[in-house]
Amino acid sequence: MAGQSNAGHETYYVPEKSSLAINATIGLVTSVYGAASVINDASYRPGEETNSSFILFAGLAYFAATLWVWFATTIRENRQGMNSAQLKHSYVIGMQWFIFSEVMFFAAFFGALFYIRNLAGPWLAGEGDGAMNTLLWPGFEYSWPLLETPQDAVGGVSGQAAAGHLANNGEFTGAEKHLSFPGFANIGHWLPLYNTIILLTSSFTCHIAHMGIKENNRKKFNLWLFITVALGAIFLYLQYMEYHEALFEYGIKLNSGVYGTTFFMLTGFHGFHVAMGTVMLLIQWLRSTSKGHFTADDQFGFEASSWYWHFVDVVWVFLFLFVYIL
Repeated sequence: MAGQSNAGHETYYVPEKSSLAINATIGLVTSVYGAASVINDASYRPGEETNSSFILFAGLAYFAATLWVWFATTIRENRQGMNSAQLKHSYVIGMQWFIFSEVMFFAAFFGALFYIRNLAGPWLAGEGDGAMNTLLWPGFEYSWPLLETPQDAVGGVSGQAAAGHLANNGEFTGAEKHLSFPGFANIGHWLPLYNTIILLTSSFTCHIAHMGIKENNRKKFNLWLFITVALGAIFLYLQYMEYHEALFEYGIKLNSGVYGTTFFMLTGFHGFHVAMGTVMLLIQWLRSTSKGHFTADDQFGFEASSWYWHFVDVVWVFLFLFVYIL
């Protein structure tokens, strides 16, 4: 470990050479390769025994272990007083760019939803100049949520083949029911409403925890942070219940046309981010309760996790509006 300083500038901690970055890359690339192999095997070699799952989980384990060592090293260096104000500011900038990349990630999916609902769907139903949908999907009428796919409109796979075209590959049967707003008469049984209340409440409890550590009130911090983690776990359980309901009662699947695809892609990736945020906050709670980490002047590990949690909450508000309400 070494420090470098110039006249008029504070000491800037320069860490020693490390292989952690390349190890994280190896784990991540292995995970992506394994995930792609799992998808390909499920699509083209169903039922065959392969090592794709082993590659995926080995890569994830290697990546997780690398992050564990990396974060532990960073925490230890900070608690030893090695981090200057400049370095701590670079952590803040890094987290801000990470959250911005997540904003762009979800913007792509919301953009796809907008394109499907306002452009592609109506075009397939014959709207627009020079529409030729009758050549492929005669009788298809567009509405959202889309419960009847264009393939359903021509009689399914057999009807598509009889029409003499192969506009798509596979079977895409629309869902039986949708999970959009069911009306005020049935709102009491609508799981997305409860998930919204829980997640927005968790943002409030997270803020109270933040105020607690700012006041050097560790008891208050630990209590409200634990409540936030518990609310995150409840949200994930309710989303599991919603998925069970969608799959087995409503007939909503990934191949249920664009409605099923966009529903599971948006809510699924958001649920993954909630799971990650819950784990991040749980780690901060364990650090505080077991190690006594964080003070009123130094709590960036928690602050970064709380920013991420608030971001996840904001994404859910947009998701609730555009997937379930509008």
